[in-house]
Amino acid sequence: MLDGCTGTPAFVVNPALDILTANTSAQALYSPFEPGGNLARMAFLDPAGRSFHRHWNRTAEAVVDHLRQAYGVDLEDARLERLTSELSACSTDFDRLWKTHAVYGKTRADKHFHHPNVGELTLTYHALDVRDAPGQQLIVYHAEPGSRSAETLSLLGSVHATVNRAEQHGT
Repeated sequence: MLDGCTGTPAFVVNPALDILTANTSAQALYSPFEPGGNLARMAFLDPAGRSFHRHWNRTAEAVVDHLRQAYGVDLEDARLERLTSELSACSTDFDRLWKTHAVYGKTRADKHFHHPNVGELTLTYHALDVRDAPGQQLIVYHAEPGSRSAETLSLLGSVHATVNRAEQHGT
């Protein structure tokens, strides 16, 4: 199903925001980070996170709000416990936000990115619950048709494909 979303980044996350699977467009979008990474670690621990997320403060708050909501659903989730402990120990920004106890689950919002290979992108995301896998969400991004972001997203797909082909052929 994800591969059917051509030109549109789509991926599945668990409550701890681990990327479980992603289509090629999502891999291209998140290529500045480790493949199959964790969205919370990307935002708070990876040096690329602050420049990648144009409105980093909003992203940071949304990540913490999501984790707090997930934590409230399952207080026994060892994965969430380990992640939030790691983030609190390694990021004063996360620790400060975590202590606010804010809870808010978003299902749709605009996100602003600065991708190092193609520049600025404004994408709208939709978060959909996966009924067959409680706690998992399908995240789908899209650009306004005909917009500069739509053109940039298309360019990103081409750049990513070219880099992947070069890496596969050892050039």
